Amino acid sequence: MKMNLQSVNFNADQKLIDFTQKKLDKLENYFDKIIYADVFFKVQNTSGKENKITEILISVPGGDLIVKKTCNKFEACVDECVNALQRQLIKRKEKLSAHV
Repeated sequence: MKMNLQSVNFNADQKLIDFTQKKLDKLENYFDKIIYADVFFKVQNTSGKENKITEILISVPGGDLIVKKTCNKFEACVDECVNALQRQLIKRKEKLSAHV
């Protein structure tokens, strides 16, 4: 799957990029018609520990799926986003197979 990654207010290191790609590749096990994924990493300038925002948009036939999570680490955000997208992809696949 093609992944476009943008990091706002910081530079993402290669470990984070590889981790994200690996997690997103696992989504293809649940829905094989994923076209691409846009990933946005943002750091908020707040005093709280949970200042890292991850937003993932996945393009699939019939519309896009988007998830946004805030955590204290980007890896935790990616995990939460992928879990939410996994549930959405399973629902999308069930709807498509019900119409066929």
